[in-house]
Amino acid sequence: MKKILHIVLILISLSISTQGFSQKIRVACIGNSITAGYGLQNPEQEAYPAVLGKLLDSKFPNTFEVRNFGVSARTLLFKGDMPWVNEPAFKDVLNYMPQYIFIKLGTNDTKPHNWQHKDDFRMDLQTLIAMIQDSDTLRPQIILCAPIPVYPNNWGIRDEILVNEIIPIIQSVAKDNNLRFIDLHTNMANNLYLDDNVHPNIEGSKVIAQKIFDSVFYNSEMVKSLKNNGK
Repeated sequence: MKKILHIVLILISLSISTQGFSQKIRVACIGNSITAGYGLQNPEQEAYPAVLGKLLDSKFPNTFEVRNFGVSARTLLFKGDMPWVNEPAFKDVLNYMPQYIFIKLGTNDTKPHNWQHKDDFRMDLQTLIAMIQDSDTLRPQIILCAPIPVYPNNWGIRDEILVNEIIPIIQSVAKDNNLRFIDLHTNMANNLYLDDNVHPNIEGSKVIAQKIFDSVFYNSEMVKSLKNNGK
């Protein structure tokens, strides 16, 4: 009986081990309506996190899983009108325990009623990073993304605030925390990708996803290792 029990325990252990190795590398995309895919006919397939997932799967089949945690109209600022950190999506990200987390927030923070709290932006971004790192035993790689450009619109979003204030702060925080920074603003400086001057269309989603893929995964040592191992 003891011998049978011992064999069963070994089989269970092997099963758990195998399951662990078969798990995909989890990627989380945090953001606002631009990440969520506002304005697209099929956001689940056309928003840039979905396009990024397709790019990864085409190069590294069955290796990555990308989930979209974008929530429309949300701010990075904790005192903003609708802070992302107060959404269920925040807990969902922590429960997901991703290995990679992309943070792309700041567009809605440029609205005058939100940017009155601009002195808190750096600290709030730093706090969000710390909350993620402290809550996730995997210690994910966090990548900070500059918001894409915006053009005159009816929502009070101001590109000059992005360029002159928000993006420099994001870049500085990335440097202070030894995090990767991706400049999506320069890469998207073409309003042909923005049908409403704010939200990317399908082509815009492809541009964002390709930039993220090229910046993080294409030259990643981890991905190179997976490719060499036949993943």
